[in-house]
Amino acid sequence: MSSIERVNAPEPAPVQLRNVVRQFGEQRVIDGLDLDIAPGEFVALLGASGSGKTTLLRSLAGLDSIDSGQLRVPKARAAVFQEPRLMPWKRAWKNVILGLRIPNARARAVQALTEVGLAHRLEAYPATLSGGEAQRVALARGLVREPKLLLLDEPFAALDALTRIRMHRLIIDLWRKHTPAVLLVTHDVDEAILLADRVIVLANGRIAEQLSIDLPRARDTGQEGFQAIRARLLRLLGVEATEPAVQASGTVRQVAGDSVRRFAHA
Repeated sequence: MSSIERVNAPEPAPVQLRNVVRQFGEQRVIDGLDLDIAPGEFVALLGASGSGKTTLLRSLAGLDSIDSGQLRVPKARAAVFQEPRLMPWKRAWKNVILGLRIPNARARAVQALTEVGLAHRLEAYPATLSGGEAQRVALARGLVREPKLLLLDEPFAALDALTRIRMHRLIIDLWRKHTPAVLLVTHDVDEAILLADRVIVLANGRIAEQLSIDLPRARDTGQEGFQAIRARLLRLLGVEATEPAVQASGTVRQVAGDSVRRFAHA
């Protein structure tokens, strides 16, 4: 009598690109790109301006088309951009469910805003929110859609350093709880290392290099191995690595003789 062994088939990658091309006139912004993102994987995308990062993200979000190739994405996906893109005449909770027709809409909005720490700002108008609060409303708007793919287009770039640290911690907590696949577009090498499972460097519309980030979580910029990864990524981006210095998006800043480090907890 034969026996049948039940094997759970692996879940297919929610993002699959095969030989994807996007061009404007004679310029190929995305040039024959192949990419898979696994379920629940956090991927960061680095590259110089014009390398195709945002074009790729917009294509994945359905905001731009491709000229050739195959692109597979889940129907349940959401995008958060550098600007919160809130409707100024709508209260915070109504911005969260903008465009959605779902049962118990207000309750879902309250739950999402509670998860991002804004239960006390449900009725606030965007003009009364700080930059960090507005971005958290935008993040709640993405989460309420229960996405299988969450697209982040430099959502922390306009925030001050301390707010960025808090947002890094928040996004990791939410990612661990909801387990979407995440694609983060960023110019910040340290941010990419702090948050991602894998960092991809894009150049001329192609993948120039990709690194798996095996550092244990929670991560911080001072842990063993961090600076070596940072130096390698900077070299790939054409920047000579130096000791961490004072920067607008600074990783480690020397302030009155004290070392200030960035952290991302999971």
